Amino acid sequence: MQADIEQKCVLSRQAQQAWLEGQLSVETTLAVMPIETPGRPARPTLVSPKKCPKRSMGTIPGRAALIHALCHIEFNAINLAWDAVYRFQDMPWAFYSDWIKVAVEEAYHFGLLRDHLQSMGYDYGDFDAHNGLWEMTVKTGFDPMVRMALVPRVLEARGLDVTPAIMERLAEAGDHAAVDILKIIFRDEVGHVEIGSRWFRHLCAERALEPRQTFAELIERYMAGKLRGPFDREARRRAGFSEAELDYLDGVG
Repeated sequence: MQADIEQKCVLSRQAQQAWLEGQLSVETTLAVMPIETPGRPARPTLVSPKKCPKRSMGTIPGRAALIHALCHIEFNAINLAWDAVYRFQDMPWAFYSDWIKVAVEEAYHFGLLRDHLQSMGYDYGDFDAHNGLWEMTVKTGFDPMVRMALVPRVLEARGLDVTPAIMERLAEAGDHAAVDILKIIFRDEVGHVEIGSRWFRHLCAERALEPRQTFAELIERYMAGKLRGPFDREARRRAGFSEAELDYLDGVG
């Protein structure tokens, strides 16, 4: 719920350190509360995806709009990771350790992108943004299996498909600093999606569910069976997708 950007990142690192030092417990008697709106600054203004600014690589404002959009994704991802830690009780210790690690890495990514945005003469909040990632976070808050399937493995995994092409376009535009940042983010995001894949399979196994069929059923139910392709099969393999799941995605994307 921390709305201050710098403080959210600082608190994320402090919480991770306290966790690693054994100062935190997962035991609680408190009911988990819904979080329709997490802590965020007054800006950016949240609009529908269709109203977000165009991102032409040929101009500094266009590239800044792209970097801002990526920055917003990373900011939301900090909240998303902490929500997984907070919301899903009675999970194994390693589940919390994984998502605390993700939260801190997302804060690091946000800082890299924001610093670059500032070097271009802009700051986080200067462009409108949309709220799709958090809306799906709220929608999947009732079940960790559904969350793992649809947020890391659908929405966040989309970054694995599109980031290489974005890096190429930024390189062509001469923004090599942004390319270097995205190389770091891409490497880490493969790991984040793999964490989602691992815990999705863990929960499927606990419930005696077949992962590929369950994944497809959830996409049909919550995404109307429509996903945007093409899909980067190699990156997704490294992120824990099976060949059967990749074949399914290629059939619906």
